[in-house]
Amino acid sequence: MSRVAYVNGRYVPHRAAQVHIEDRGYQFADGVYEVFAVHRGGLIGEKGHMERLAHSLGSLRIDWPMSRRAVAFIVREVARRNRVRNGIVYLQITRGVARRDHPFPKGVKSALVVTARAMPPIDKQALRKGVAVITIPDIRWKRRDIKSISLLPNVLGKQQAREAGAYEAWQVDDDGTVTEGTSSNAWIVTKKGELVTRNPGHAILNGITRLTVLEAAAEAGIAFKQRPFTVAEAIEAKEAFVTSSSSHVKAVTSIDGHSIGNGHVGELTGRLLDVYMDYIEGPGGPLNPGPWN
Repeated sequence: MSRVAYVNGRYVPHRAAQVHIEDRGYQFADGVYEVFAVHRGGLIGEKGHMERLAHSLGSLRIDWPMSRRAVAFIVREVARRNRVRNGIVYLQITRGVARRDHPFPKGVKSALVVTARAMPPIDKQALRKGVAVITIPDIRWKRRDIKSISLLPNVLGKQQAREAGAYEAWQVDDDGTVTEGTSSNAWIVTKKGELVTRNPGHAILNGITRLTVLEAAAEAGIAFKQRPFTVAEAIEAKEAFVTSSSSHVKAVTSIDGHSIGNGHVGELTGRLLDVYMDYIEGPGGPLNPGPWN
């Protein structure tokens, strides 16, 4: 079966999907996006993704292309038409098509594109296998809470990680604290057993999987702190892991070539993966998405 995409009011074959060359997303990266994880036919954290999308659109003063309810329907419909039981749905909204000029154009309708892609089911054993990360300077703009399609620093960082034989690059602010990965949130477990991830704000994207893990941890009675941590603290940590819609909860066993803990998935990381899986398949799963804040 050929893939199907939604482009500005029409469901079209993926191979024939097109946008205008003067779409402001193409010209200025003037747009936002969301990536929904599909697990067993349902969207993980649908409500959270939609609320974060509203935050991003509002911050950039981009109009919804249609009602929020209609956008949510299209996301689910694209997943259905592509028969995606496990995978991702990608949504992108730009300010629209207009003659190239920096100020906001008048009388232009925002543009909506939605695609979907099947992926293998979540493999818990693969997630338990540790991956390496490197650290790089964070050269992005100061509104990282907006899920902007302007991702060039992330692209450069991810490529640097690949060339170093690492899975991810953790970005580091001028004060030496880790913000987040190029496509994931960063976590550590200190030697004292304290679960730590950076507090939300303009410095990071408040990941939906990040929020799901925090909510699942709270329900399981696992204490955590949201605060910045340094690269040195991360290297000395007992455990580390990353979270994202595609990585879920993935163990990190090496940072900048330094082995973390005993070089294997940590006890708390493994427990959090189990808690997360139980959560998305139960009260926090596709049928009951958690809140975003």
